[in-house]
Amino acid sequence: MSGTRAVHEGLPPAMREAVDDFADHLARVRNHSAHTVRAYVTDLVSLLDHAVRMGCADLAELDLAVLRSWLAKQRTMGAARTSLARRAASARTFSAWAHRTGLLTTDVAAALASPRARRELPTVLRADQAAALMAAPRPAEGRTRSADGDAEKGDAGHDPRPGAAPDSAAGDGAVLLRDRLLLELLYGTGVRVSEACGLDLTDVDQARRVVRVLGKGGRERAVPYGVPAQRALDAWLDRGRPALAGPGSGSALLLGARGGRLNPTTARRVVAGYAAAAGLPRTTPHGLRHSAATHLLEGGADLRAVQELLGHSSLASTQIYTHVSVERLRAAYRQAHPRA
Repeated sequence: MSGTRAVHEGLPPAMREAVDDFADHLARVRNHSAHTVRAYVTDLVSLLDHAVRMGCADLAELDLAVLRSWLAKQRTMGAARTSLARRAASARTFSAWAHRTGLLTTDVAAALASPRARRELPTVLRADQAAALMAAPRPAEGRTRSADGDAEKGDAGHDPRPGAAPDSAAGDGAVLLRDRLLLELLYGTGVRVSEACGLDLTDVDQARRVVRVLGKGGRERAVPYGVPAQRALDAWLDRGRPALAGPGSGSALLLGARGGRLNPTTARRVVAGYAAAAGLPRTTPHGLRHSAATHLLEGGADLRAVQELLGHSSLASTQIYTHVSVERLRAAYRQAHPRA
């Protein structure tokens, strides 16, 4: 793949070819996103560069000792346990692929151990904080439009500085209606920010109040949304989207201020800006996803139903939210019970 060339220029030709073929396999066969492929390639180039420095002139000379040395070097350079675990996983994935394709005579990374990453409990908003965030997009006076614009395709209209309040120069206009729908979708459905920004008009079934989402690995799922999201959707489709739509809008549901598809970078700034303006803790779109899952479980939803809604391939990924609920219960107990 051409996108890998810049990062592996220092490697021998055969190794560069292996990196390109591996990236192509990840993208075309495994159907990974460009972001995931880039992460794998970055790890692999780091590994192969280390191997060359240790005297490996050919990919076939790669062995377990080199892999362990590479991880040890990463650790001495201060890499976090989560980073080490991810890099070890990248090495194992590449090694298994290289063995299947004949580039390695054995799967040299099959016995590679990696530190177990400590799984941090995600930070979630309380239900009242989430409600305050949903109500945050409203007209405000005395704000000026950011001169910075958007990093991608000129989505001007939000101050990109961390903690800055959203721009409301257009009053209760199209961008404001777009922001209301964005927040309602992220929290009301628990979809990923990339999934929300990737929605098309045809993905919304208003009769059943369901959105069709294309998730990781190309897996498609249907996710319901509630009445507040429907109201925000109606307002956006009636008065917001027509005001922003242009030749480059296509079928995108959410648009940037200049008419193109809303990109995740802008969406993250929108969420952070409104959270700061509402006096809430630092909040991201993924934090709203965490909050949605936690509130569903606290409200009595079945764990497997939440797994389906979030698009998790493994139930273990969803179970983290049961721990969040228990920790919140413990915190409430410690704060309120006289014998805590």
